Amino acid sequence: MGDDMKILVLNAGSSSLKYQLMDSNTEDVLAQGLIERIGLKGKAAHSWTIDGKKTKEELALADHEESLQAAIKALSSKDGGVIQSLEDISAVGHRVVHGGEYFSESVAIDEDVLKKLDEVSPLAPLHNPAAVSCIRASRTLMPDITQVAAFDTAYHQSIPPEAHHYPLPHELYEKYKVRRYGFHGNSHRYVAQRASELVGVPLRDLKIVSCHLGNGASIAAIKNGVSVDTSMGFTPLEGLMMGTRTGSIDPAIVTFLMREENLSPDELDNLMNKKSGLLGVSGISSDLRDVLDAQESGDEAAKLANDMYAYCIKRFIGQYMAVLGGLDVIVMTAGVGENSPVMRAAALSGLEHWGIAVDPWRNFDQDKPPIKNGLEGEFEVSAVGSRVKVLVIPTNEELMIARDTKALL
Repeated sequence: MGDDMKILVLNAGSSSLKYQLMDSNTEDVLAQGLIERIGLKGKAAHSWTIDGKKTKEELALADHEESLQAAIKALSSKDGGVIQSLEDISAVGHRVVHGGEYFSESVAIDEDVLKKLDEVSPLAPLHNPAAVSCIRASRTLMPDITQVAAFDTAYHQSIPPEAHHYPLPHELYEKYKVRRYGFHGNSHRYVAQRASELVGVPLRDLKIVSCHLGNGASIAAIKNGVSVDTSMGFTPLEGLMMGTRTGSIDPAIVTFLMREENLSPDELDNLMNKKSGLLGVSGISSDLRDVLDAQESGDEAAKLANDMYAYCIKRFIGQYMAVLGGLDVIVMTAGVGENSPVMRAAALSGLEHWGIAVDPWRNFDQDKPPIKNGLEGEFEVSAVGSRVKVLVIPTNEELMIARDTKALL
């Protein structure tokens, strides 16, 4: 095997599989791919990129095991594959959404870990069973290779009891472990580390608010490198208004709508997770770009949706400044955070009193001044003299998973 360590990072959704093959020494991505529509009617779509060359195919794939085989076939294909055989893979890192209270860091997978994952599956019914079936498939195909689980919840296990408990009868916590778990942990951990490198201050000396704003969105308060609060809760539904999710609402709305609209728990769950947020308020789309375009052409509902979204982000930043007792850096990451200067400006406007000032030119200009030691896509949008640095940092959850996997070898 020599010094050449290749790590395969797998991210299984309920009907999808994302994969990346990484050289763990250089941290270069050698290949990446996505398989969608696994186990659904019709054919699954598989697209992958090796050396900048994109390939697509349609296949009938019943489950994650067949999908994983398709991925490995692509990685080891005679023309332009990046591995000769499975022996070339040193380890596999799996993204697992929910680790419950069991896991506060990434772990090497054995039967005991799998048993615990099955136990916490009811907490993430869409995500965990898919991850577990992918892990089992991977262990079947590569029985002698170390497999690692990296959890979205692990980084937030440091949140103190007064912030992670809900004010429900204590026996419900005892019985079902109903508490705040938080998600996007690998993303928040990655951008906090990058922020520390970019501002040249050790992580242990920084107070950071990290805003992961994608179709799912969460904000984390990070003090001295440790997560002390985060907006997502028992499930990824709490906190910010999102693409299709409500975020936090008065809990009595739930029982009110069940009675008035005669909805079952599953129907209401679907309404809050799939039909609300930007999509529900605007009636147009869950994609912020579409909603901003509609506002440009005078759509009132779209304007309301965008105003609500920005207001929500601002409110959490204020909350977390109080929790942290100050603030040094705000990070904007994920689809919206990285690519929407309009939303960045709207969410951070009016915070000048707190030492947060966004420079319109830096924020909107396409030819942004590069940030010292920055990677592609990383830049600063705070004004000169702004006490709080505002940084845009593209997230890289796969890299965190690969690093954890390498460390566990």
